[in-house]
Amino acid sequence: MEKLTLDKRQLCDIQGRLFELALKAGLDCPSFIEAFMNSKTAAALDDVYDRLQWAGEEYILEELDEEVGGLKKAGTAYSLEAMYWIGYTYRYWHYYTCENSREIVQIADAETMSECWPGFHTLDVRMAIDDLKEIDIQKRNDWKMPIA
Repeated sequence: MEKLTLDKRQLCDIQGRLFELALKAGLDCPSFIEAFMNSKTAAALDDVYDRLQWAGEEYILEELDEEVGGLKKAGTAYSLEAMYWIGYTYRYWHYYTCENSREIVQIADAETMSECWPGFHTLDVRMAIDDLKEIDIQKRNDWKMPIA
């Protein structure tokens, strides 16, 4: 994969800031991530071009809140740095693999991303994504292993 364009890197940053904003707004982090990644709002960001991509994180959060009929307040809070990394990494992942947001969150849900953040946030983002995909493969294989 070639280097991301400036526009795509900016969208990764916007999504990272969106995830930070969700934390600052007092939202439950895992439920925000699940709602966002499975939303029409995230699908619009996955699109080649959509006006929402340049609307800014405040507007995107309002759109999502309206779409889902209200986001869950309080609950589990991740660190600001983890939320930014999760949002940024999910958007980068889309550009890196062409998988959509719904597919990505099925491979690495909020809990997985939060658990992996301490060790993965210092890795090159592509390496972190490759490792997250490998963890998913291992989980699926462990689940299928026959009991002796």
